[in-house]
Amino acid sequence: MRFVTKSICSAVLILAAGGASAQTSVTLYGVVDVFGQYLLNGSGTKGGPGTAYVPGANSFSERSGGSTGSMFGLKGSEDLGGGLKAIFDVENGFNVNNGTFFADSTTLFYRQSWVGLRHDDWGQLTFGRQYQPSFLAIYPTDPFRGNEVLSPIAATDLAGARDRATLATQYVSGRTSNAIAYQSPDWRGLRLYGMYAFSTTVTQPVQMTSGNMLDLAATYSGYGLYVGLAYQFQHAGQESASLGQYPSGTPLAGQPLPASTFDLVSTAHYSAALAYRIGIVNLQFNYSYNSPSDPPPGARVTAPGVGTLTPLAALVHPYSIIEAGATIQATSVDVIEIAGIYRSVRGVDDNTPGFEIGAEHFLSKRTSLYLRAGYMKNNGIANVSWPGVTAADGSKQVLAVLGMSHRF
Repeated sequence: MRFVTKSICSAVLILAAGGASAQTSVTLYGVVDVFGQYLLNGSGTKGGPGTAYVPGANSFSERSGGSTGSMFGLKGSEDLGGGLKAIFDVENGFNVNNGTFFADSTTLFYRQSWVGLRHDDWGQLTFGRQYQPSFLAIYPTDPFRGNEVLSPIAATDLAGARDRATLATQYVSGRTSNAIAYQSPDWRGLRLYGMYAFSTTVTQPVQMTSGNMLDLAATYSGYGLYVGLAYQFQHAGQESASLGQYPSGTPLAGQPLPASTFDLVSTAHYSAALAYRIGIVNLQFNYSYNSPSDPPPGARVTAPGVGTLTPLAALVHPYSIIEAGATIQATSVDVIEIAGIYRSVRGVDDNTPGFEIGAEHFLSKRTSLYLRAGYMKNNGIANVSWPGVTAADGSKQVLAVLGMSHRF
């Protein structure tokens, strides 16, 4: 036993000495965030293949990640000399309310997982699952910081994977696997980003194969001003999803249709972002336009055992998202957030206006309490919802939230 103890101690000392000589550092960090939610999920109207009227409902629930996504991560660096460092970051997402993985139960490090090199003068080159430059350009101009659960811009963007008018038009997901990314150093407030990602297949939250992707962005920050511009091009992919329910009058009326597998057409995304700080108020604005390629002539979407449901063109429409808002530092420990948003699909009667307000009170540098309230009105066959909430076509939603967040 004494020999084993001495061996373990020796190994620890050797590793510690090696770490010190290489000047490495590893940091554990994270957020634990939980909230209670009231939702009025208003009744919807019939529209789209196989859809049916859905009655409105009131619900109360406990959820996770309303202010900042619940997560833990490990990041570190090793000084290689000459201004060069090896760097890495792996970041898990989880649900505090039930302990499960966030969004994808098959992926441990859903949020980030990358390794690379950083040079003081030349910037950094990284490899793995990473944030997209388009997301990084927009992020500072969303009062709710692109939160995946309660941010209105996340809701309207992710609607691309739900709204039947845009189901085959790809959306900016925020993160990408199999990616190579470059980020320049800060040149007097100017920073450049570039990413190329190879095709990847996922089964959750949506079964999808994405094509290769190019993403470029530039940002400037200085004198209270922030400007961001981004361009992303996603090559064609494929998705599997149910396009609704069996129609009334059939033996399986009201039950989900079998999943259809259909093409995702190549899509270009253009984004612009602007913010300007005046005293305690940070005014924020962003706009994005999503332009799909034309689907092949005659392409149709079918369901197993059902047959043709709709032309693929019915799922392919360009759409835009516009958001304007403000973040107000009311006191040293109180922040107020306000955002109005509008999603519009071209060529169909499909749009969603909405707004959200929030307040956050910091009990300490690490712990805060927060409130959120929001409203969305879907028109036509739009079914935008806050992520994790199912909405019927043409429904309206009212949301109220009280939560707590702790950072470590």
